[in-house]
Amino acid sequence: MAAPTLTPRGKWIEEGLRALAAGGPEAVRVDPLAKALGVTRGGFYWHFANRQALLEEMLDAWERMGTDEVIERVETEGGDPRGKVRRAGALSFSAELLPVDLAVRDWARRDPAVAERLRRVDNRRMEYARTLFRAFCEDEDEVEIRSVLAFSLVVGNHFLAADHGARSRQDVLELAMERLLT
Repeated sequence: MAAPTLTPRGKWIEEGLRALAAGGPEAVRVDPLAKALGVTRGGFYWHFANRQALLEEMLDAWERMGTDEVIERVETEGGDPRGKVRRAGALSFSAELLPVDLAVRDWARRDPAVAERLRRVDNRRMEYARTLFRAFCEDEDEVEIRSVLAFSLVVGNHFLAADHGARSRQDVLELAMERLLT
């Protein structure tokens, strides 16, 4: 008789991140995750002591994907600093990571521990942006201004509902980024 096959820990985390992005931390529940994975809830407890342990590992995964992996990829692919700024923003707020990032930001408004985690992630992202902008800006005030504006642009864009006249949102974002990179 073959041993039962366990659903890998990473699959639980991936499904948890999908649930978080779709419905916030309240949507991260063992039974719905098991159903989405097509397994029983028993396998969950082979990997996690409880729901809180899963939530912590989900935040660890989000932090790693949104900082370490982004920085590593940008640096590995190389290029000029302006191209790196663009790539870092695009990767940090990709279609895969953005929904999770926005869910974590919302969650952080109600949970001080998550707020501290978000602060740590944002500080790492900002420090990396500063490093990139320093490559072509000598003035530290200018570095800080550009870093804040670039970061605000990619985060705040998703909360802005304004129209842009004859221009598309993408065109306006591109113009704003060009201005930051000159």
